[in-house]
Amino acid sequence: MPPKINWAEAVKPLLKKYKGKKHPLHYSNRYELLVMVVLSSQVTDDLINQLAPPLFKSFPDMESMSRADEDALKPYIGKVRSFFKKSKWLVEIAQRLKSNDKIPVTMEELTALPGIGRKSANVIMREAKVKPEGVIVDLHVLRVAPRVGIAKGEDPKKIEEQIMKVIPQDDWDIGMVFSFLGREICRPTDPKCSDCVMNPVCKYYQGSKKSK
Repeated sequence: MPPKINWAEAVKPLLKKYKGKKHPLHYSNRYELLVMVVLSSQVTDDLINQLAPPLFKSFPDMESMSRADEDALKPYIGKVRSFFKKSKWLVEIAQRLKSNDKIPVTMEELTALPGIGRKSANVIMREAKVKPEGVIVDLHVLRVAPRVGIAKGEDPKKIEEQIMKVIPQDDWDIGMVFSFLGREICRPTDPKCSDCVMNPVCKYYQGSKKSK
């Protein structure tokens, strides 16, 4: 049986590399972040970054977004997957909140808004620099966490719970940290294992060494 890994210690080099690094979405305030996070579900950050400037030129704040409708948003976000559903969510959020300073930063309040689940709420809270209430589990983390061995399965909520059990709350930025690792090094195919600071404990890397 392999030795039990102290994950809180094992992830320290990775935290040192990525902790606190700004999210890849190019936002300039919390309103823009919220809108972009809603739009980015199952869509690349690069596409959302391309679409955002003209969208925010026409709808610069919650107040202007609250006066929009799905048809008004279509020219700006028509390329986004499920754009009609997402545009409805954005207009409803804006009509509820009405101003930028009413955007909440707690898990309970954020997930009560349409189109915002735990992952999106965790991203908004992270960028707002408030105390984390969870761990970001995006598509990269869904791949990286089981590959490294810190979690098992394919359910985002269960993976989040497993990570939260072995990493102290002060280091719950580990979700976004794993996401950066997945974007840069732990790619879906041909991961750059030799460049990865996690390779001493990584289940995938250790297994691949034994198979050679």
